[in-house]
Amino acid sequence: MSGRRRAHPPWGRGRSRRRAPADRGFTLLEVVVALAILSVAVVAGIQLFAGGLRLLKLAGEHQEATLIADAKTREVSAFVEGHETGTDGDFTWERTVRRTDVPVELATTTPQPYELYAVTVRVSWDRQRTVEITTLRTAHPAAPGDTTMQPRNP
Repeated sequence: MSGRRRAHPPWGRGRSRRRAPADRGFTLLEVVVALAILSVAVVAGIQLFAGGLRLLKLAGEHQEATLIADAKTREVSAFVEGHETGTDGDFTWERTVRRTDVPVELATTTPQPYELYAVTVRVSWDRQRTVEITTLRTAHPAAPGDTTMQPRNP
């Protein structure tokens, strides 16, 4: 034998070439579990995004129905009690005009120079969605022989 010592591998004397447990990579099971968790999170995120889009669409439809109801309420120019229906795009509307009494709190003993009417407009769409607006409007009493009431200018 020579005076030289045999060189040992850099990972130490007597150890095998296997890495220490802390140095090893992920096992296949760990990777599969991580992918399953990631896929659940992605699916939940997509569902939340889709739900938000559905709510945004519904809010837009509700706003459009409210605008139609407001327009149909304002269209009343001559106050005649009755019921009308019609369509506006995908929306169906119903308008009811009826004379109503002045609330007791506002009533006076002197005759009023106006009459009070309730105008109700209901707008429906998608067979189950509905918006209803009711407003009170005043009108000058009809002249003798006239059957229509003219709106009172505020």
